[in-house]
Amino acid sequence: MFSVLLFFLNRTKTVFLASEIHSMSPFFVKAIQLFLSLSILIVLHELGHFIPAKLFKTRVEKFYLFFDVKFSLFKKKIGETVYGIGWLPLGGYVKIAGMIDESMDTEQMKQPPQPWEFRSKPAWQRLIIMLGGVTVNLVLGFLIYMMIVFVWGKNVVTQNDLPAGFAVSEIIEPYGFQDGDQILEVDGAPLENVLDINRFLFLRDIQQIRVRHQDGLTETLSVPSSLGNQMFEQGVMTPFSPLIKYIVDSVGVGSPAEKAGLLVGDQIVRANGLPLSPNTQLKDIVQASEENQVSLEVFRGNESVTIISDLNAQKMIGIGFDPTTLKVQHLKYSFLESISKGFEMGYWTLHDYVAQFSYVFTKKGATQMGGFGAIGNLFPATWNWQAFWANTALISIILAFMNVLPIPALDGGHVMFLMYEIITGRKPNDKFMEYAQMLGFFLLIALVLFANGNDIYRAIFG
Repeated sequence: MFSVLLFFLNRTKTVFLASEIHSMSPFFVKAIQLFLSLSILIVLHELGHFIPAKLFKTRVEKFYLFFDVKFSLFKKKIGETVYGIGWLPLGGYVKIAGMIDESMDTEQMKQPPQPWEFRSKPAWQRLIIMLGGVTVNLVLGFLIYMMIVFVWGKNVVTQNDLPAGFAVSEIIEPYGFQDGDQILEVDGAPLENVLDINRFLFLRDIQQIRVRHQDGLTETLSVPSSLGNQMFEQGVMTPFSPLIKYIVDSVGVGSPAEKAGLLVGDQIVRANGLPLSPNTQLKDIVQASEENQVSLEVFRGNESVTIISDLNAQKMIGIGFDPTTLKVQHLKYSFLESISKGFEMGYWTLHDYVAQFSYVFTKKGATQMGGFGAIGNLFPATWNWQAFWANTALISIILAFMNVLPIPALDGGHVMFLMYEIITGRKPNDKFMEYAQMLGFFLLIALVLFANGNDIYRAIFG
């Protein structure tokens, strides 16, 4: 069986390694993080199969990190098992005696069953062996989240930390949302981090949101269950953007700001129709504008004013950012608190990944599938241990989910056939299993090529 993924040194040595990596190009920093993360996860995944196989006295013939097509980078036989490292970094595998797997060792299967072989073991033992890998990856992801919460804590933005509220996109205006809305409750409960609202709308079954409008009126608004699909199809993944105050704190004499009519104290809310936020900054909108002019929506006292200016990225004189409009709280957790909080993070990470997986089966979703390039881009361009472990936890949970899918050649495919055997009391015949294994293997290779082809296409054409 093999695993597939579709998106310690001592203290002195660790510091040295991090400083050396930090000086490398962003591509190599991301590549090293990806290689290290996948190596850890694949080895532990295969150990999840290896250990129960050994406990049930089943012979394991090979244990490999990466695939050894034609040759190995390293191999050594210890006891009855050959341990090695392959050259093709698409996953890893353990070869268990008496099992129809990707090795397609049909000659072995023609021989009489031996007591140490997989096929000779009771169905419940074979089921445990097959579920071992995904179980390890799932548990590992949860444990890493617990460690992250305990060591680094968590940053949140509460409703009180965002007094200016949110700017809202056109996709949610029909449901009663307005610029400046503060989010008080989602389905009757306050959000720990109000910046999670977009993810909740996209991936969770949100029905009602209680808001406070700029005029002080509190209102409970209903949202349709189809909103997530609307966001995905229209490419509007942040219908709520934190409303940041861009305040004109000075106006240079003869500057473009003065010529446009901007006054000290003016609050710029939108530029070219786009709400300003930490992710959509004024200078970025101005730089991206194909026109020589930019349209600014300004609050001046209680009046809304539209100003047309020839401001450009080099001449935005006198426009300052008011940092009091967005505060970030850093939360620390005790050891016991980190266990429950880390479990919660792991659960919702799995939930949200499963929820978004359904979009893969749409035309647009298929084009957004990614391979190693997409996974590598999860990691930051500079070495950061917190980000490394956070992404490793995410990939571990993805690896668990992907490998439990009922596809022949994956763990989930073997589990599917084992469940059929347990329920009916009959094993699928060997020839059927061989054909199913071949079909599943070629399907997986096609998916891997397609996903990585998407990465190459995006890299070339954007």
